[in-house]
Amino acid sequence: MDFLEKLNPAQRQAVTAGDGPVLVMAGPGSGKTRVLTQRIAYLIAYEGVRPYQMMAVTFTNKAAREMGHRVEQLLGQEMTSGLFLGTFHSICARLLRREADKLPVSSDFVIFDADDQQSIVKRAIKELNLNDKLYRPVVVHSAISRAKNELILPDDFPVVTYRDEAVKRIYKRYQEMLRDSNAVDFDDLLLMTANLLAEFPDVRDRYAQRFRHVLVDEFQDTNKAQYTLIKHLSSVHRNIFCVGDGDQSIYAWRGADYRNIQRFEQDFPGAKVILLEQNYRSKQIILDAAMAVIDKARNRRKKKLFSDLGQGEKINYYEALDDYGEASFVVDSIAQLVASRRFDPGECAVMYRTNAQSRLMEEAFLSARLPYKLVGAQRFYGRREVKDVIAFLRLVYNPADEVSLDRVINVPSRGIGDKTLLTLHTVARAAGVGPGSVLLDLARGSDSPYFAQFSGRAALPLADFGASFSAWRGVASAFTVPELFDKVLADIRYQDHIDDGTEEGKERWENVLELRRLAQDYESRTLSEFLENVALISDQDTLSETQNAPTLLTLHAAKGLEFGAVFIVGLDDGTLPHSRSFDEPEQMEEERRLFYVGMTRAKDALYLVRALQRGGRGYAESTIPSRFLEDVPGELLNGKSRAGGGGRRSGGGSGYNPRRDTWSLPAPSRSAPIIEPKFRAGMRVSHPSWEEGIVLDSRIQQDDEIVDVVFESVGIKRLSATLAHLTILK
Repeated sequence: MDFLEKLNPAQRQAVTAGDGPVLVMAGPGSGKTRVLTQRIAYLIAYEGVRPYQMMAVTFTNKAAREMGHRVEQLLGQEMTSGLFLGTFHSICARLLRREADKLPVSSDFVIFDADDQQSIVKRAIKELNLNDKLYRPVVVHSAISRAKNELILPDDFPVVTYRDEAVKRIYKRYQEMLRDSNAVDFDDLLLMTANLLAEFPDVRDRYAQRFRHVLVDEFQDTNKAQYTLIKHLSSVHRNIFCVGDGDQSIYAWRGADYRNIQRFEQDFPGAKVILLEQNYRSKQIILDAAMAVIDKARNRRKKKLFSDLGQGEKINYYEALDDYGEASFVVDSIAQLVASRRFDPGECAVMYRTNAQSRLMEEAFLSARLPYKLVGAQRFYGRREVKDVIAFLRLVYNPADEVSLDRVINVPSRGIGDKTLLTLHTVARAAGVGPGSVLLDLARGSDSPYFAQFSGRAALPLADFGASFSAWRGVASAFTVPELFDKVLADIRYQDHIDDGTEEGKERWENVLELRRLAQDYESRTLSEFLENVALISDQDTLSETQNAPTLLTLHAAKGLEFGAVFIVGLDDGTLPHSRSFDEPEQMEEERRLFYVGMTRAKDALYLVRALQRGGRGYAESTIPSRFLEDVPGELLNGKSRAGGGGRRSGGGSGYNPRRDTWSLPAPSRSAPIIEPKFRAGMRVSHPSWEEGIVLDSRIQQDDEIVDVVFESVGIKRLSATLAHLTILK
């Protein structure tokens, strides 16, 4: 086995590090996956560690599959059998099913996806007679998720305001409703496992004794619950090997805490720290520009990235007159790159700060009649017909799953309306059972004691559905996943329901057939495994690797990917960095890291693109260049603009133009009236088209007041006070 000979000195040092805690700070494109997989292979082949004595965790199914495949390639399947490898959530699910006798759920619990979780929060808010306009389900669920990531249970939820007290009650009811359905959410998988290991020392010691080595990928993306988990599981042998990079920590909004890197060094004093600085992805100019941006970040361990791939071409900078011109420039440039055979279409990517920015890009591609791939929007597993089929199968697997039952009980329509459904829940609650149990019993028709509690008009369709439900349950253990899939859809005539002969109907049925193809892969596996896989799938896992077309995606979704040519668009202050980060230093730091991550996805060509104006409803708003552009050295840029000069920073004075490494002179001074701000943060205002909003920020700029407002209808807008016709609401 000569795989060690292909490693550079730093990689070899990491792979062959002895026992004890090891922290590998891996720059982008530095071969961290190679280091992780070869560390596993080294421990097995050279140190005699058995595969089942190791646990390796990462964040996506795609990354886990790649790691497993690479280890098998190095050692063969026989030598790696038994390796405990997967995502945090999938590994926690396995542990919880094994230790279910100590949990408030049974081992056949189901995992509710994001839509299911929102549905339960809505029900909890309604049951508690709270106003869902004041307590928006998405906001409340976000608060619950943050609490779980911080290992905070409902009884310990901190209360400072009346709103906190209401969220605490919703959180408590939300958990009760999950348990009533024998279900958990994604955050529960982490929270319950961490609490299990903390509350049952014998369980913790059993697993910590078993796992002689714990290996963690993307360590900078761990939250408190995940960090606590790996501390527990490495508490006996203390052989913990973490690979990460604080400069690529961009998921604080979902609980990731880059400070876990600092905590690691505090909790494991004397840990070996190894820097991987050689980049195998990008040309040196791209790395120099990216380092110039990230070196301005605070509280970080500096790295000097270098590449043997050559200097490469300068970074392309372009200013369009407006956002339509921005989109046209990107599509035209990609078309030229492909026509000149510099890149295949699939080697090109367009990255942006928010999903909403994709609309004009999509329109430009459609107008040019060029195909594209869209990541993160209208995910396959979020489509109605796909969720319907999964809900039917989840209900067959777990009759206590009330969310799935409510979704499909009248799909296709069988005369079971909201009133009948409410009666079903009421009857079940009075009997102390779940509505699924009532339905199964109603399969007996008038022999069921529940039958008489419904009107004849309601009892018959309930009994009919109960009979089908009972039949599916009866064959579930004997049928394969695809056989059960086919039976359920045939019994309910689902194709007739969704395929109405239109193109949309055909596409919906094609989506069902695609799910059927996935089910075929589980012919020799269990329904539980199938449902768990589709519940834990992620956006990157759904990214097609076969379609040769440019990829459109957010900068957050770009993490872990690489492309020959990368276009980063919308480089305006307020977009990147996002306006929400202006008054939050930590968020501004993350915005900087986000830009750095996008830049380092590029292998050969990087385009930085912005627009001087962005269109509104009937008028255009001027933009300000992203402050991060000022950190890119001018000598690394090659740019041109249809519009001429670059934008100026707020406050007047000299304005840096990133296209030329020069400072533009301010306009000649002229007498101008002194303008006093009319708007202030927190003020409620009304717009003629977008109705009510709240002021986030206001400042005087070039004889005008520029106001950032968040509207319920359209989100955040940056407006000129003299043009926007805002009315202050009392």
